[in-house]
Amino acid sequence: MLTNQKDFFNLPDDITYLNCSYMSPMLRSVAEVGARCLYGKDDPTSVKPEDFFKNTSALRTEFAKLINAGSEKNCAIVPSVSYALANVAKNLKAGKGDNIVIADEQFPSNVYAWKELEKEKGIELKYVAAPKVKEGRGKAWNESILEAIDPNTKMVATGHVHWADGTKFNLKAIRKRADEVGAILVIDGTQSIGALPFDVQEFRPDAVVASGYKWLMGPYATGVAYFGEYFRDGRPIENNWMNRLNSEDFRNLINYQDEYQPGSIRYEVGESANFILTPMLTRAIQQVNEWGPENIQAYCKNLTAPYLKELKEMGIQVEDADYRGEHLLGLRLPEQMDIETVRKNFEAQRIFVSIRGNSIRVSPHLYNSEIDLQRLVDSFRVKTMT
Repeated sequence: MLTNQKDFFNLPDDITYLNCSYMSPMLRSVAEVGARCLYGKDDPTSVKPEDFFKNTSALRTEFAKLINAGSEKNCAIVPSVSYALANVAKNLKAGKGDNIVIADEQFPSNVYAWKELEKEKGIELKYVAAPKVKEGRGKAWNESILEAIDPNTKMVATGHVHWADGTKFNLKAIRKRADEVGAILVIDGTQSIGALPFDVQEFRPDAVVASGYKWLMGPYATGVAYFGEYFRDGRPIENNWMNRLNSEDFRNLINYQDEYQPGSIRYEVGESANFILTPMLTRAIQQVNEWGPENIQAYCKNLTAPYLKELKEMGIQVEDADYRGEHLLGLRLPEQMDIETVRKNFEAQRIFVSIRGNSIRVSPHLYNSEIDLQRLVDSFRVKTMT
């Protein structure tokens, strides 16, 4: 069982940070790697040709281990979710009369790519909204998604958990239904991978992407992706030299290659060897692998359980445990509780969470303690009723 890991971070002592879903704090070990790499170019002769490929291989290897992808060659380094999903959009086999099923109110990066297909190819987007019910919301939402998938569906695009409120989607059931109609499954794992166990062999997604600066504990402008068999022979959105076969041989780079590197590496962003950010994200995912997402879930569950009970007693709605992660909680306020007053209480007490409409997104991690959760609960008790 993991204990509190706050000493691994440089978080200020005078804040209560329950907002990893916004941006993770920097790990000390990742900052050390970044500082060391920042000065690595002082002597450019220290950077060898093979280092370009060692850097990328190390990162892909850690990510493949995290999601059980089988091989690092099934993974690719990307700068953002939008970059990876642009590759998906370019290679999706669909046209007029087909549809894409998406959970409604997803993060825009997992919508805009498909809206372009809607305009360019006449593909219908089927938005599945969350049901307006107080009980069994997560269960009903999952059922609605399954019902929306029909013989004309070519892709289901969703997260493992909803980015705004933590509702967990039943990826095994969605995969099964997608198989029945011949659709692919594309996952934005930004708000789950690193904190919630994700197994490629179990869920069998066709593509997965995760930004590096949230639950993967890495720097901004970094990310990693997985592309399955559906995309094995696809065309990437850019053509950079490292993605081509035999690029490790610098002496023969002008012997231009039509073939790509094996697996998913063809979808990798140019300059993926980034000698500062790539080693930082590698170290970050190494740490996540050392902790284990299942242990992070257990820590967050044990930490929050007694306080969630108190919140529910105040009338605050929390999704059923079967339909949410333990690391990302959506708190829906009762009508008599004023959201603006709650927000001001948070600000005055330096409690950092995310507010989405009349819902509060709370996302703890290993650096949080019982004191943080008690401060959160107490903030709802102070003059919040209208």
